Amino acid sequence: MGIAKRAMAIKPSPTLATAAKAKAMKAQGIDVVDFGVGEPDFDTPENVKQAGIKAIQSGFTKYTPAGGTDELKDAVIDKFKKDNDLAYERSQVLISCGAKHSLYNIAEALFDAGDEVIIPAPYWVSYPDQVLLNDATPVIVETTAEEGFTLTAKKLEKAVTKKTKALVLNSPSNPTGLAYDRKTLEEIAAVAVRHQFYVISDEIYEKLLYDGFKHCSIASLGKEIKDLTIVVNGVSKSHAMTGWRIGYAAGPKDVLSAMANIQSQSTSNPCSISQKAAVEALRGPQAFIATMNVEFDKRRRFMVDRLNAMKGVTCLMPVGAFYAFPDVSRLFGKSVNGKTIRGSADLAAYLLEDAQVALVSGDAFGAEAYIRLSYATSMENIQKGLDRIEKAFSRLQ
Repeated sequence: MGIAKRAMAIKPSPTLATAAKAKAMKAQGIDVVDFGVGEPDFDTPENVKQAGIKAIQSGFTKYTPAGGTDELKDAVIDKFKKDNDLAYERSQVLISCGAKHSLYNIAEALFDAGDEVIIPAPYWVSYPDQVLLNDATPVIVETTAEEGFTLTAKKLEKAVTKKTKALVLNSPSNPTGLAYDRKTLEEIAAVAVRHQFYVISDEIYEKLLYDGFKHCSIASLGKEIKDLTIVVNGVSKSHAMTGWRIGYAAGPKDVLSAMANIQSQSTSNPCSISQKAAVEALRGPQAFIATMNVEFDKRRRFMVDRLNAMKGVTCLMPVGAFYAFPDVSRLFGKSVNGKTIRGSADLAAYLLEDAQVALVSGDAFGAEAYIRLSYATSMENIQKGLDRIEKAFSRLQ
């Protein structure tokens, strides 16, 4: 008797663990500045909340079809057509309990033992573990700051084998805030089409962009790549709806059908109330997104400028999402109070315990030299937290 081997191989989410520890410290009365959170600090738009309230009041509180309501599927289809020039049918769309759930459904539907899944690093923490949970092998391909933390077609080609089943792309990226331009995506698409492997395109931060950067979905680059791509998105980041748990995926009919069958035997339908709210999010006024982006842009510039002014720290300017991802490797090997900072986990622990600042170490994202800070918090918190970080770094000898 015992726990399944696949479960024993999986680590808890480092981002959620950081958030839990920060909350526990706050509950003890400790003033913690939390840069670990991966959700907008804005409230859900009022019209969206009212749609949820109306759903409750009208009794829309029962089961829906397991794969989501036709109303929400149609709203998603219209969104893809308007924003991404992508045409899908209802049978090609699945509504799930958040984008993470969509990604896990894909993993269950596609991966078998012996399959390889290419994941560029830095990566979102759950990608490798979702692959492992479905008995496949994650193949990590490192990218560099000089490459803008984006995978090149040359590196992709080198990583492809006869066992390659899929590539995971995330643009804009968590944790780097960098994104893929159209030319790079065209080159990647050519490799995928030539070798006939799937592309899982996580576009959850699509609406959070700066400096005029234009989002491009790899699925929009022609029929051949569209037939190999499963696009994942949701309303969590774009409409500050993380707790409502609505994500969606679109792609080849056979893949989406398998995903729907899996979902019907695992969670059944996403929350009925949240689905009504998501329809309003997608079909209602979109001015909220622009307002949120203006504020994120101010915070982004302030945080990155402050980080780059700190001795031993360098940070690229992100073009999307709400994360800064500074290189802190020049601080490794330094000591404070008899403790030596040997890597990003040590540095994150030092900042939490001694400076009361929560953030996520880069090793969680496959990038040991870095740490991730979220600027999805108030400017007051950002200023206070960066002051504490700068002071803590100055104590390292």
